[in-house]
Amino acid sequence: MTLKTYSYTTKGGVCVSRSQSEICLLETAIEEVLLRLDSQRGGLLKSSYEYPGRYKRWAIGFVNPPLELVTCENCFTLTALNERGIVLLPYFVERLCRQPQLIAVKQEKERVTGSVRPTERFFSEEERSKQPSVFSVIREILYAFSSPEDRHLGLYGAFGYDLVFQFEPMPKHLERSEDRRDLLLYLPDELVVVDYYQQCAFRLQYEFKTKHGSTSGLPRTGKIIDYKGKCRTPTQSSDHEKGEYENQVKKALEYFRRGELFEVVPSQSFFEVCQQPPTELFRTLQQINPSPYGFIFNLGGEYLIGASPEIFVRTEGKRVETCPISGTIRRGQDAIDDAAQILKLLNSHKDEAELTMCTDVDRNDKSRICEPGSVRVIGRRQIELYSHLIHTVDHVEGLLQPEFDALDAFLTHLWAVTVTGAPKRAAMQFIEQHERSPRRWYGGAIGYLSFNGDLNTGLILRTIQLKDSIAQVRVGATVLYDSIPEAEAQETLTKAAALFETLYQTKHRSINFSSRTDHSQALVGIGKHILVIDYEDSFVHTLANYFRQTGATVTTLRHGFSESVFDRKCPDLVVLSPGPGKPSDFGVPQTVRTCIRRKIPIFGVCLGLQGIVEAFGGQLGVLDYPQHGKSSRIFVTDPDSGIFKNLPPSFEVGRYHSLFAQSDLLPKELKVTAISDDGVIMGIEHQKLPIAAVQFHPESIMSLAQKVGLTIIKNVVDMYTKTSSTSNQLQEENFSNKNEISNAVLLIS
Repeated sequence: MTLKTYSYTTKGGVCVSRSQSEICLLETAIEEVLLRLDSQRGGLLKSSYEYPGRYKRWAIGFVNPPLELVTCENCFTLTALNERGIVLLPYFVERLCRQPQLIAVKQEKERVTGSVRPTERFFSEEERSKQPSVFSVIREILYAFSSPEDRHLGLYGAFGYDLVFQFEPMPKHLERSEDRRDLLLYLPDELVVVDYYQQCAFRLQYEFKTKHGSTSGLPRTGKIIDYKGKCRTPTQSSDHEKGEYENQVKKALEYFRRGELFEVVPSQSFFEVCQQPPTELFRTLQQINPSPYGFIFNLGGEYLIGASPEIFVRTEGKRVETCPISGTIRRGQDAIDDAAQILKLLNSHKDEAELTMCTDVDRNDKSRICEPGSVRVIGRRQIELYSHLIHTVDHVEGLLQPEFDALDAFLTHLWAVTVTGAPKRAAMQFIEQHERSPRRWYGGAIGYLSFNGDLNTGLILRTIQLKDSIAQVRVGATVLYDSIPEAEAQETLTKAAALFETLYQTKHRSINFSSRTDHSQALVGIGKHILVIDYEDSFVHTLANYFRQTGATVTTLRHGFSESVFDRKCPDLVVLSPGPGKPSDFGVPQTVRTCIRRKIPIFGVCLGLQGIVEAFGGQLGVLDYPQHGKSSRIFVTDPDSGIFKNLPPSFEVGRYHSLFAQSDLLPKELKVTAISDDGVIMGIEHQKLPIAAVQFHPESIMSLAQKVGLTIIKNVVDMYTKTSSTSNQLQEENFSNKNEISNAVLLIS
């Protein structure tokens, strides 16, 4: 273990001694923090999402901080949580008493209380963030510990939605609880830091010395808390009755029509009993839904467990940046489905308008405090993918003017347009008048204010609020004039899906984090041996892999081998692969005759279909326009076809061919089972023998949607291999008929 020590003095005259020790095991570095957060105050911030130039993976956590700052409306309380905090209180009393924007500052045993002096003077909008508010207390603490010598030490915690009334006073209509807290920040004196990019982890421990005393040698302790609290039961499952959220959306449409609003983000809450440890919820949520702002905070028996996708405000030096998110669609079942969903999202004029309005308002927030001309959109409608959702995101930056700092940047963005609406003040008034309950932490921020002047905060979204064994999930949707009320209500449920899944999986202890992986094709091929004949194709191994996914043993052989191979391999099915050129170039008809004579079922793909058609006397034509790497919709023409079982009547597939089977010259022994939207034969089956083929490529990414390709392969293995019951019946009825075999062989000859 390497130990490094360093000392410095802050602007406020506090002597800080820092020791840094290496943590060898990166994987377990934050576990010691997590293990204690169920029962001890503290927090953990963990980024598990990477995006170049925007997010990287890191973590920072702590327990048992010495000081806690809580505010409610215009009052504040600074509480010492252990002996180390008690040493620091006299220093803060002295400083806060001298702050002209604060009044009635006094120390009562282990805490300092006070309130904010009301604003009396007229001020310009550029000065709004400098007016008296509870942030005046934060400014004083930040100044007292200000130093460029350390970028980790700072204030960590949660900023509630009601802080907006400090910056933008307006009438309140919703009833607030007496024990509410608008803000809770901790001053930690020990931090565990993990940098996954640099692959290092270390522990920082701080000692503080003022003229009133030193923390050196005092224990880092804290009160033990029962996370179950009072074990209450929810009185409601939601703060909205069925259809009420849709009615809120309809009400907003009236405001849009009158020009009183452009967009608004109404929210609703869901409640359920949860007696599982908060850290288990966090672990589950992290694996279900990795995000750039993952967090768990123990706020003294109230817990915030979240996986937020969105920056609120981040500053480094003079640079301030945000990433407004608006435009949401559900993830697809696979990458191909995702691509279709992304295209749908990007082509949505409604979603584009949503994000455009958000970014215009965000640029306005920055323009209040940033250098003229420095506010820029550096990323436009970029795609971010999460476990259940796809978002469109803009990236906006600006440079702070010399007279403004990170706290001004924070205040001018209260609260993000993506959780309020536009115009922002009118949207927040709508929210206050029409939502069913106060937002509390939802729509606020989580993160830290560093004593070196930087700030890093994420919006409190995708968050479970846990208190007294009641879990609350609050979600909203961006509504504008193009909105469909039922669709917006469904979007809130889509956004809440990862949180509902987290609560369910943690409760039932049956976590399956590979939920996007399908295993339904895995059993039908067990015990079966499939021979794939490679006609010099570039997709044959993907095709073979599909057959392996059914559980079958698969051997792939290049064409041209001797017939004795069939004796050695004894395949239950022969697959004729795609390939370039004509079937006769590879002797495909001869192979078909050999398989029929040996009573081996056959399945052909592309060139394989063409070879089967020629084997039975059919003829091929040449397409006017080659279909190479093209997708087409095909239609099943035979509802009794075995290979298209469990598939819809039409679906999209991928094509790679120039030759095609001429339908007017198709042998009577073969029947058409599917055609393309341009009238080309896409599927055939023998009237009696276990022989089938498709012209398209089931293994192509163009055939992935709805699991079309794998379903076809499963059906082929299930119905056409020698050991399948269907194939056995076909063999008994047809392969046992020597005349059928003879006729088939004669046709091929």
